Amino acid sequence: LCMVHISRMSEELVLWMSQNFGFIKIADRFTTGSSIMPQKKNPDVPELARGKTGRVVGHLMGLITLMKGQPLAYNKDNQEDKEPLFDTVDTLKDTLRIFSEMIGGQLNPATGQKEGGISVNAQAMEQAALRGYATATDLADYLVKKGLPFRDAHETVAHAVKAAITHQVDLSELPLAVLQGFNASIEKDVFECLSLHGSLHARDVLGGTAPNQVRFQINQHQARLG
Repeated sequence: LCMVHISRMSEELVLWMSQNFGFIKIADRFTTGSSIMPQKKNPDVPELARGKTGRVVGHLMGLITLMKGQPLAYNKDNQEDKEPLFDTVDTLKDTLRIFSEMIGGQLNPATGQKEGGISVNAQAMEQAALRGYATATDLADYLVKKGLPFRDAHETVAHAVKAAITHQVDLSELPLAVLQGFNASIEKDVFECLSLHGSLHARDVLGGTAPNQVRFQINQHQARLG
């Protein structure tokens, strides 16, 4: 199960490192250059971790198959569990170690600082978050707070999004007069909830997206990990 989670995380890292996303850069130590394209950097560790997951899941299926035809109590068949078990343990330990170094960097004894690891392109992530009318739900919540039933708020926002698509702008770029044409209760403060900053800060609950809640979760998990 741990390797499956690592594999899913690896898939995210591979996508985020691709030219289509450009969200992250992985330190050279954990990548290799392309044999053909000199400008390309291959995310070796995430890709290998995905492959190792197939190996570990294969061991699991082998053990399940080993057990399926046995009667109750111990059978000599179970001697075959040692190789897949030990290989799984070694594979998981090695994967966790290298993943930890790749994500968090490696301590330089000379400087006492962590180096390498993953660097984040926050600007690219922010631009991606602004696409796709992600704050449409915030507009619906805004209308509900104004007393509109959610079903009606949902329909109103659908019309607003359609108008934004027609004019090739974001919801936050629609003039106030246009938004008020969809519902007269909309006021100038709507632009706060339509902004990425406002949307993130609005969810200030446990597990929410508000920066202080995210920091709280990070600190909690770091404390648990020691």
